Amino acid sequence: MAAPPRHVSMLSISNSNAGTPPVRIKRQTTDSAATFNSTAGLWSSHLNRSRNAELSRASFAYLFAEMVTYAQRRVTGIQDLEKRLNEQGYPLGLRLLDLLFYRSTSTSSSALSSSSTSSSPPNRPLRILPLLHLIHGPLWRLLFQRSADALEHSVSPDTPNEYMITDNDPLVNTYISVPREMNMLNCAAYIAGVIEGVCDGCGFEAKVSAHNQPTEMWPSRTVFLLRFGDSVMEREKVLERSGIK
Repeated sequence: MAAPPRHVSMLSISNSNAGTPPVRIKRQTTDSAATFNSTAGLWSSHLNRSRNAELSRASFAYLFAEMVTYAQRRVTGIQDLEKRLNEQGYPLGLRLLDLLFYRSTSTSSSALSSSSTSSSPPNRPLRILPLLHLIHGPLWRLLFQRSADALEHSVSPDTPNEYMITDNDPLVNTYISVPREMNMLNCAAYIAGVIEGVCDGCGFEAKVSAHNQPTEMWPSRTVFLLRFGDSVMEREKVLERSGIK
């Protein structure tokens, strides 16, 4: 199978945006909130248990709006704002990792008690590809009730440590109205922080950033670029030679 094309148009985020107008949040009314999909939205797993589950997205929009407003205080530019959003998402990634494995273990235990077939709970990934599939599938479904849209690996021999996860329509950007002079800003930097927390929690040193890559069909399309550290790549080679998947 041919390798996916490498994402080459990386954005250069400037620090010279001090004094720019605040990011505007698209507030939702009660009438429009009633039409929301009740099963989608970050942190909606608890909200969806209520009778008024259709308000889950509206609740998320309010919470995330406050987080962006808080992160925007006393920033020196776009890069500083994205860094703060990333730092806010990082501890959530660490906790979500434990939640993912706890749920997987509980599911496996239930299946074991109701079936004579032996099974064991999943282990934490030892190699990069299983980790990325964990993020692309179970983590995305836990957050957004769907998998991410694409998973790619850099084909350049100079950057074998780079991987990309694509979301065509990030929920975190749905209610954000970015001023024209701040069009480089991507509030999905928060999700980049979540991904980074998951990677570090699994023992994979990585830096994750969010980049705007709009298309005509998907104007909010975002690519999350994962750059793994040298120690991770060295371990990957050792495990590959040992035949460990």
